[in-house]
Amino acid sequence: MLKLLTENWTLKLTSLVFALILWMFIMGERRLEVGYAVPLHLQNVPEQLMIANEVPSLVDVRISGPRTLLLKVNPNDMSIGVDLTDLKPGLTTFKRLEEKLNIPSGLRVTRLSPSYVDIKLDRIREKRIPIKVVLEGAPPAGFRLAGLTASPEQAVIVGAESELKRISEVATEPVDLSGVQESFTLLVPLLHEGTYTRIKDEQTTEIHVNVEARTGSQRAPAGN
Repeated sequence: MLKLLTENWTLKLTSLVFALILWMFIMGERRLEVGYAVPLHLQNVPEQLMIANEVPSLVDVRISGPRTLLLKVNPNDMSIGVDLTDLKPGLTTFKRLEEKLNIPSGLRVTRLSPSYVDIKLDRIREKRIPIKVVLEGAPPAGFRLAGLTASPEQAVIVGAESELKRISEVATEPVDLSGVQESFTLLVPLLHEGTYTRIKDEQTTEIHVNVEARTGSQRAPAGN
């Protein structure tokens, strides 16, 4: 053991001196604090589940340490990963995000905003709901709306189960009947403003509007 300690002792002593000088230089160097906007990545979302709440895409991070070490930090290489593997539906809070940040030894995180993130996972479900045709205005005097049909009559909404429970119908863009004196067929877009749900397939419905003259009414002669 003694032989191992004394072998090449000059080289070992020189290395120790250089290490001490480097440590003293780093410790004695003026310390700085720098702010970064670090991307937040959500990883491994379980199958048949989805994120159903607002999650920040960036975390404001302030890091302090010697200037020479801070110069080695590449903002493009910094990120915070949150692993969602095996999580169940519900709300989970992830704290101590600074531990997920890979920075050189000798630097320390002085501030994170937000300091934690809440992740709500919800089951992905489908729901078939009726389509409500929205009409505006009315045919002129002497005419009336005699019938209305839509094809398809229902739409399939897919997304977060908790939001689907609150959806009972999906509406069309308004169809104006002002001045209409005859029947017509029209392809109308569907409107859905869900936050965590969407229309799965058909984004439109074909409506047939039946307009007819009222009994005893007669069109005015053209050109008079």
